[in-house]
Amino acid sequence: MKSAALRQAFLDFFEREGHTKVPSGSLVPENDPTVLFTVAGMAPFKDVFLGREQRPYTRAASAQRCVRAGGKHNDLDNVGYTARHHTFFEMLGNFSFGDYFKREAIDFAWRFLTEELGLPKEKLWITVHVSDDEAASIWLDEVGVSPDRFSRLDEDNFWQMGETGPCGPSSEIFFDHGPEVAGGPPGSPDEDGDRYIEIWNLVFMQYDRDSEGTMNPLPKPSIDTGMGLERMAAVLQGVHSNYEIDLFERLLKAAASATGQTDIQQPSLRVIADHIRSCSFLIADGVLPSNEGRGYVLRRIIRRAVRHGHKLGQDEPFFHTLVEALDQEMGEAHPELHKARAQIERVLLKEEEQFARTLDHGMKLLTDAIETLEGDTLDGDTIFKLYDTYGFPFDLTADVARERGIGLDELGFQRALQAQRDRARAASQFGADYTPSVELEGTTQFTGYEATSGDSVAVIGLVDDDGNVQERIDEGQTAVVVLAETPFYAESGGQVGDTGALVSGDTVFEVRDTQKKGAHHFHYGRVTRGALTRGETVRADVDAERRAAIQRNHSATHLLHEALRRVLGEHVQQKGSLVNEERLRFDFSHFEAVSPEQLERIEAIVNEQILANAPVSVDHMSLDDAKRKGAQALFEAKYGENVRVLTMGSEAFSIELCGGIHVSRTGDIGTCHIVTEAGVAAGVRRIEAVTGTRALAFYREQEDSLERIASMLKARPDQLESRIEGLLGHQRELEKTLEALKAKLASSAGNDLLSEARDINGAKVIARQVDGVSGKDLRTLMDQLKSKLASGVVVLGTAQEGKVSLIAGVTSDLTDRVKAGELINVVAEQVGGKGGGRADMAQAGGKDAAALPGALESVFAWTSQKLD
Repeated sequence: MKSAALRQAFLDFFEREGHTKVPSGSLVPENDPTVLFTVAGMAPFKDVFLGREQRPYTRAASAQRCVRAGGKHNDLDNVGYTARHHTFFEMLGNFSFGDYFKREAIDFAWRFLTEELGLPKEKLWITVHVSDDEAASIWLDEVGVSPDRFSRLDEDNFWQMGETGPCGPSSEIFFDHGPEVAGGPPGSPDEDGDRYIEIWNLVFMQYDRDSEGTMNPLPKPSIDTGMGLERMAAVLQGVHSNYEIDLFERLLKAAASATGQTDIQQPSLRVIADHIRSCSFLIADGVLPSNEGRGYVLRRIIRRAVRHGHKLGQDEPFFHTLVEALDQEMGEAHPELHKARAQIERVLLKEEEQFARTLDHGMKLLTDAIETLEGDTLDGDTIFKLYDTYGFPFDLTADVARERGIGLDELGFQRALQAQRDRARAASQFGADYTPSVELEGTTQFTGYEATSGDSVAVIGLVDDDGNVQERIDEGQTAVVVLAETPFYAESGGQVGDTGALVSGDTVFEVRDTQKKGAHHFHYGRVTRGALTRGETVRADVDAERRAAIQRNHSATHLLHEALRRVLGEHVQQKGSLVNEERLRFDFSHFEAVSPEQLERIEAIVNEQILANAPVSVDHMSLDDAKRKGAQALFEAKYGENVRVLTMGSEAFSIELCGGIHVSRTGDIGTCHIVTEAGVAAGVRRIEAVTGTRALAFYREQEDSLERIASMLKARPDQLESRIEGLLGHQRELEKTLEALKAKLASSAGNDLLSEARDINGAKVIARQVDGVSGKDLRTLMDQLKSKLASGVVVLGTAQEGKVSLIAGVTSDLTDRVKAGELINVVAEQVGGKGGGRADMAQAGGKDAAALPGALESVFAWTSQKLD
C-alpha cells in the first residue's frame, strides 16, 4: 500500500466510525509556549483535552504533520544514522474528547490493523503500563491477544507532550519483523534492536500535570492515539527502513542527482531527503531562518543538509532545488506546500548562499582543531567560536565530530553560550506590581466600540502599588481603578491602551494607560484632585483625539498588511505591531529588504484604498466561517470558535480577525506615508508609517528641511539635485588630489626609511613608526619598501587616537626563516594586540601607543635570531 493510500484509508476508516476529519494544524503550535513545534497529533487539541476549548465534535481523526528537532522532542542527531528517525513525519491519529475511552480505542486500533490493513495478528506485540489492569484485561480477555506477545512496562507506557500538560498511561502496538532481524521484544534487554518496531501508541488521557508535578484528573478522560505514517508504510511495503518507502524514493533520487551521486543508499542523502521535508513545511507555516527560537532550529536543519551536500562534493547551492520533487510527492495531500513552493525555494537559496560563504572556512577550522587535538574531546570554547563566529550550529559540529570519533565538551559550550546570552531584564511598566493579592469581584464590560465616554460607571476595585485592594485612594496617589464597564480600550493586538480621565464631582483620576488582566480592565493612573472610593460612580472620558489618531494608525496597518501581501507575496505574515497615536509599526515575515520601488507601490496601494473611502464593517462569525471568507489571522494567535472579522477597503480589500478599534470609513485615515523600512531579525522586516495629521506634519517638516538646505546652498528646492551633484563631483576631485599628495609623501618617506635600514646577516631590516599615515597608505608604503629591497624585512607602525596599526612584510627569499605572521604577533603582543597573515605579509592592531617605539625596536633582535 502506498503512503497516500494508507493516509486516506486511515481517515476513511475513522470517518465511518463517527470521527470528524480534521485537517493538519500548523507546525507552529497556537498559543503554546511549552513546545517549539507541533510534535504529536494531539497538539492542536491540547486545550480541548484540558476542557478550555469546545469543538463541535467529540471524535476526530487527522493526519498531522510534526517536527521533532528542538527542545524535549529532538530527533535531529539521529537522522541519517537510523532507519526510522526523522525531523519531519506525519502522525495519523484518532481522538476522543470525553466520548469513548480504552475499550473502543483498543477495538478501533486492532480492527484497523488486522482487518483494514490485513496485518497478521501473530506479528503484533502489545504493551500496557504496569498499573493499567483495565487495558490489560481488554487486550487479553476481550481482544484475545496471546499472553506470549504481551508486556507490562513502566516509563515507556506513560505519555506526555511536555513537562506540563495532558498526559496518561498508554498502550503500544509493535510489529515483529521476524527472527532474522536482531533484537528482543519490548521490555527485554535486547529491546533496542530493530526486530520489534512500535507502530501505534494509544494514550489514555486521564491527567493534567501542573508545574509542580501534580497529576490533576482531567474533566473528561479522553483518547489520543498516534500511528506514524512512515513506519506503517514501511511495514506494508515490506521494507525495514523508512527511507525505502515510496515517500522517500523520489526525494532520494532528486538529492542524488543534485549532488552528483549514483548510490542513493548513502546516509548523507537520507539526511538531505529528510531535511528538505522539515525545512519546506516549516517555511510554509511561516517560520524563517534566524538566530533564535524556531528560526534558529530551521537554520540548523538547513545548514546540516548543506553540510552533508558539501560532504558529498557539492559546493554549489543545491538544497532549494529539491522543493520541486517534494511538491510533486506531497503537494496534493498538503496544498499549503504547493502554494508556498516559490517562497520556500527563495528562502532556502538565500540561506544556502549565506552559509556557503562561511562553510569552507569553518570546516577548515574545525578540521584543523580536530587534527591538532590533544586527547579525544573538543573543548567548549572552540565549539562556541565555530557557532558564534562562523554560524556553525552545535549539532553540525557534533555531526563532524561523531564521524571522526571525537567527543565534545558540551558543558563548556553551554557555559560560553550562556555568558553571551546573559542580559538585563527590562523593568515592568510602572516599576510596581499592581497584581491584586486577592480576586476582584465581577467583570468589566467593554463599551468602547460604540463610545468614548460613559456616565455613572461603578468603581468595583481600587489597587495600590503593592497590589493591595483599597477602599479609598487619595490625591497624589498612583493606583489602578477597576470599573464595572468602561469605554477605555485595553492594550491588545499591538494597539496601545487608552488614556483619559475618570471624574466624580471635584475628583479627577488621570488614566495614563489601560491594560486587561483576566476579566477586568485595569486603568493605571494617578489621582490629581480629590479622592476616589470603591463603590462610587464616575464619568469615564477617553482622550478622544488621541483615540482617533490611534484608530487611523490601526486601520492603516490592515491596509498595509494586505498591500504587502499583494506586492511581496502571500508568504508575508504579521510578526508583531505597535499602534499608538504617533505612528504605526508593523513587523512582517520577508527574507530580503523591500526595494524603494516596492515601497512606493505598497504606499500607493494603501492610499488608493484610503481615497476610495469605503466603509469598514465588523461581523461576528464562527472561526470556520471566517476562514472560508478568507480572513487573515495574526500569526500564532489563539482564537475561540466565534471571532470578530474586520472587512476594510473597496471590494473587501482586507479581511482580518481583529478585536481592535478602527475608523468608520477608510477615508478617515486621511493619508499614509511610509517613513522607514528595515530588518529587525533574520527573516523579519519592519515598516514604520504615519497617518492623518501626523503624516501632514511629516510632509511639512520635510518641506521645511528642503527649504533650509536650499537656502544654505543659495538655490531653489528644485535646483538642489543638480547643485549637490556638482558639489559631490568637486569633492571627488579634491579627494583624488589628496590621495596623490599622500602617495607622493609616502614615496618620499620611503626613501628616507631606506636610508635607515640596518644590515642583519645580509638582509636589510626596517622597523619604524610613521605618523599621519592611514592603514591603506601604510600597506602601500610597505609594498614600496619591499620592492626596493633585494632581500629584507619591513615592519611599520602608526598610532592614531591611541590605537596602533602594524604591518610587516618579508621578501620571498627569507620567508623560510622569517615569517611575517609570527613577527607581527611578537610586535603586536607588546602593544596589547594581536594579528596574523601570510609568511610574506601580515597585519595587526593594538591599543598601547606608548609601547610602540620599544616594540618596533625589538624587531631587530628577533630578526637577528631568525637569520643567524
